[in-house]
Amino acid sequence: MAGGSFGPAGVAKERAEQYQGRVTCYVIVACIVAAVGGAIFGYDIGISGGVTSMDSFLEKFFYTVYKNKKHAHENHYCKYNNQGLSAFTSSLYLAGLVATLVASPITRNYGRRASIIWGGISFLVGAALNASAVNLAMLLLGRIMLGVGIGFGNQAIPLYLSEMAPTHLRGGLNMMFQLATTLGIFTANMINFGTQKLEPWGWRLSLGLAALPASLMTVGGIFLPETPNSLIERGLTEKGRRVLEKIRGTKDVTAEYQDMLDASELANSIKHPFRNILQRRNRPQLVMAIFMPTFQILSGINSILFYAPVLFQSMGFGGNASLYSSALTGAVLASSTLISIATVDRLGRRVLLISGGIQMIICQVIVSIILGVKFGENQELSKGLSVLVVVVVCLFVMAFGWSWGPLGWTVPSEIFPLETRSAGQSITVAVNLFFTFVIAQSFLSLLCALKFGIFLFFAGWITIMTIFVYLFLPETKGVPIEEMILLWRKHWFWKRIMPKTSQEIDETNDRQRTSVNQGSNPNP
Repeated sequence: MAGGSFGPAGVAKERAEQYQGRVTCYVIVACIVAAVGGAIFGYDIGISGGVTSMDSFLEKFFYTVYKNKKHAHENHYCKYNNQGLSAFTSSLYLAGLVATLVASPITRNYGRRASIIWGGISFLVGAALNASAVNLAMLLLGRIMLGVGIGFGNQAIPLYLSEMAPTHLRGGLNMMFQLATTLGIFTANMINFGTQKLEPWGWRLSLGLAALPASLMTVGGIFLPETPNSLIERGLTEKGRRVLEKIRGTKDVTAEYQDMLDASELANSIKHPFRNILQRRNRPQLVMAIFMPTFQILSGINSILFYAPVLFQSMGFGGNASLYSSALTGAVLASSTLISIATVDRLGRRVLLISGGIQMIICQVIVSIILGVKFGENQELSKGLSVLVVVVVCLFVMAFGWSWGPLGWTVPSEIFPLETRSAGQSITVAVNLFFTFVIAQSFLSLLCALKFGIFLFFAGWITIMTIFVYLFLPETKGVPIEEMILLWRKHWFWKRIMPKTSQEIDETNDRQRTSVNQGSNPNP
């Protein structure tokens, strides 16, 4: 096994320093095509909020909400509170949760490309069903098919990007997925702004246009190369080496190739990765796979992205103003992701996560104070305060865009050893989609019950997750993906959890023998 002294999942540190290669056009194009799947994820997030604020859509499928919107309501925060409307948004994520668990063995046994292609096909079917829906059942079935696509795409694409990228640029290239997601959200917001004027069928166009990025994902997946890690894991070692040489732009890939062979040897000895991931030596990665996506969603960002038009209308903004505001937040999210791509491999993951968390806490508290003091029953925000709310929300979205947005996906995708990597990514996606489902289903009710306190609720969670990163997440910047195991053995907390290596056991025994000998032969 690789690394000897570091145990079966680690490799010798000296080998990483022998990695050769450069950033080739081949790997950049492959990563861009793969990241298109993120655009579909973002499009579905952004499109639902705008569609659920369109009168023609509400009148056809959610008439009770339509009546509440059209007539005076004693509580601005409650006019959209409807579990059926919430189910339209959340059903997609519940389906994705189930699908990602199915996608894990497919991704491992048939490759990352297979899951990307299946995800694209499912997206196409879902978009067609949504665009042609004549009743609520057909509408929800389309959302479920989109959820299946999200489950497969989100499971495979971050893995694909992490494995294709060279070590020193893994963070930036992996964030192509998040960048595509934010661009998808912004595109959806702009499309909603245009289609809401096309009554009564504009919502059909909004939902149906998801087929365009889905087509790119499906066709792109067919022509993408498989990752060398996946090829080697499935026994195609020579083909894996050829792909590695091609994406690194050099024949001198022996060190990296040997690491992949060693990791593959262990991976193929593991027949039940979901059972193996529960072992002590995988405990730190499992904790991160659960808590990183949990905290990402509990930051409150999805509430703003799903329901931005609804949220701004609840605050007293007019229909057009709310769509303008949500389009602005989408643009801010997309542009701020570029900041993270440019800095993540220089500043590191921890700096961005902690600083972003602090900024998000401040923004949530400010919004809650403004709404608590100036926005009550049958009251509207003044024009100046309305602008201030939009500015603060944009600052919140900006902080998320260069911290927890991309890194909530990047960190879990790069920390697992090969033998549990697919299972670990499935857990990450499943947890993400579970909490996305919970927030999507409950947000309108929480908004009605907590009113401005909803922002303090999310601020509390951001405080917890910022402290969590400071205490428990080691810096992964510049660490080869097959050497990540070494980080946990050096961390102040996780080294107590990790089982000792054979060398550490031998060293402990030597110290004990030395101590015993010194005790039986004291110096005169």
